[in-house]
Amino acid sequence: MKPILLPYGGPEPLLLEPADADIAIDARGPLGVKGAATGKLVTAAVTATKRLPPLAAHVVPGDRVAIALAGPIPDAAVVVEAIRGQLESAGVAADDIALLQAPPLDGMALRTADQPPLPAALMFDPGHESESAYLTSDADGNPLHLARVLVDADVVVAVGTRTWDASLGGPSFDGDLWPAFARTSARNDILRRLARTGRKGVAPIHDWARDIGWQLGVMASVRIVPGREGSIHAVEFGTPLSAARAALRDAAGWRPRLPGGARLAILSLAEPDGGLPALVRAVAAASKATHPEGTICVACRLSEPPGAVFTRWRQGVALAPLVMEALRSGDPALVADALSTRLFARALGDRRLVLLSDLEAGLIEDLEFGHAATPEVVERLAHRADSLVILHEAERMFPRPA
Repeated sequence: MKPILLPYGGPEPLLLEPADADIAIDARGPLGVKGAATGKLVTAAVTATKRLPPLAAHVVPGDRVAIALAGPIPDAAVVVEAIRGQLESAGVAADDIALLQAPPLDGMALRTADQPPLPAALMFDPGHESESAYLTSDADGNPLHLARVLVDADVVVAVGTRTWDASLGGPSFDGDLWPAFARTSARNDILRRLARTGRKGVAPIHDWARDIGWQLGVMASVRIVPGREGSIHAVEFGTPLSAARAALRDAAGWRPRLPGGARLAILSLAEPDGGLPALVRAVAAASKATHPEGTICVACRLSEPPGAVFTRWRQGVALAPLVMEALRSGDPALVADALSTRLFARALGDRRLVLLSDLEAGLIEDLEFGHAATPEVVERLAHRADSLVILHEAERMFPRPA
């Protein structure tokens, strides 16, 4: 078996040379395109008619159109330019097109450090109530608000990724309009629900997202499937439901079939300093392919220490009381920390975690994780492993049993 190169954000990729070719599995997500090829891919999707009339048929001159970017999107400027081109070709004036971006959802969103801010975009502030408007009520009669720009628009073009989140056991919330464009109070409520109930709270949130899209009247949805190395693997256009379903099929490349029980998993992150949410997703993905008492080694550039809930749990405090304490505090940062910790604990189980990162060695040891001081430490682990699985950009993966 040839040596396996694993980029992880360091000056050089890891050079992994398993001793036994029969026990090493190299799992990678699908490749995609960048730059001009991205524009062609988006244009082809929004002009196709297999599930919905083309985007240009959704608007008429004089319409106020909102392009809603929910979450980080690879090649975002190129994606937006291709969509704008189709809207303007249908007679919509450039001044009648608003581009709205949503901030990340604390404690859950992945980072995309190489995505520059779009100069023409408005950044929705969920903390300013004047920037949102009443849309509908939930089943209990509580009012639900959404970004005013979207509520007031004649046509909303929803743009977001469709990705997996192994820690939640299925699709992520990354590209959904809700809760991305919800008020801070609603965002915090979702975090509290998830921190309190774990995975049991996931399905209702996906249901709300679909219902709110229907209430908003969104018919034009662009769903993007990321590829490796910051590329775009696929683009789907249709109604929110049809585009999301098609994109999940396209994202099958991020669901490799792997035999369980490997004694060692070595992972990289798509964003090397992606924060605790990325680490949680990556460890959850690796848990699908490793022995319950195996080792997960994450090679990355994480530099931000974990929060108080995570730290106290690793120092021996029982998790359930910590989560309840965070919920009672009402502090969104503590609740987000509690959610990440709960999901991480479930994913790691009794496995050992080894980190090659930018965190201080003493901090890693205080958390009772293994510290890989140099890339050579990880390379030696790979060479000595009885069984090994390697996951590239693991936070995007959701492995299936072979």
